[in-house]
Amino acid sequence: MYPILFEIGPLKLYSFGLMVVMAFLVGGWLATLELTRRKLEPNHLEGYPLLALVGGIVGARVYYLMAHFDQLIANPMGTIFDGAGLTWYGGLIGGAAAVLYLARRRKQNLWSICDSFAPGLAAAYGVGRIGCQLAGDGDYGPPSDVPWATAYPNGVVPSIEACHPTPVYEVLMMIVVTSALWKMRTRVRAPGWLFSFYLMFVGIERWISEIWRVRPDRPGGMSVAQWISVGILLAGVLLWQKKRSQPAHA
Repeated sequence: MYPILFEIGPLKLYSFGLMVVMAFLVGGWLATLELTRRKLEPNHLEGYPLLALVGGIVGARVYYLMAHFDQLIANPMGTIFDGAGLTWYGGLIGGAAAVLYLARRRKQNLWSICDSFAPGLAAAYGVGRIGCQLAGDGDYGPPSDVPWATAYPNGVVPSIEACHPTPVYEVLMMIVVTSALWKMRTRVRAPGWLFSFYLMFVGIERWISEIWRVRPDRPGGMSVAQWISVGILLAGVLLWQKKRSQPAHA
């Protein structure tokens, strides 16, 4: 694995950091295309991707710190500023809150904004998982003897045993999800309809990917992430049921 791509003196280019930037660029580009196509304040487009990025990073970091509260108490400064630890659920919440704030401030239809972001969010998540694979950050699965099993001896969280390359599975699944959302985006439906499918798709994707992750705690037979995935899936189903009966202009 390649957690550090190259070094020039004291400067280091981290593979995970590079892919976070790439995820923002790809996701922001797709979101901007959709915002433009839907004629949602084209002169304000750049504000949404940027604010979503900031809110997503803050949310991902706060969620991580809350999940590792014992480490935070034991070593506050070291845990806060160690540069590690970003969680997808926290990023989704933080990014959504930031977009909600901007949409309300500009008096725009929040569900239309969410629909515009749906394909880009899926693509950004897939690109980000490439960074997890390159960095070997511990998102891989249990030891395996499948032909494509991968060892991470030089990873951020090293493993000399060949394991399920779970980030690769997620990248492949998110290619399918992104393609489906991109194809569905032009259907004339009530605002929020497309975003409901995004929630359902990512809920299913994350639940499946957790099968190939090492999780010491699985309350009720599922990991915490799987329980959250079930909640996201149900939220998507409820939103879909509500939006499918509404007129396209609702």
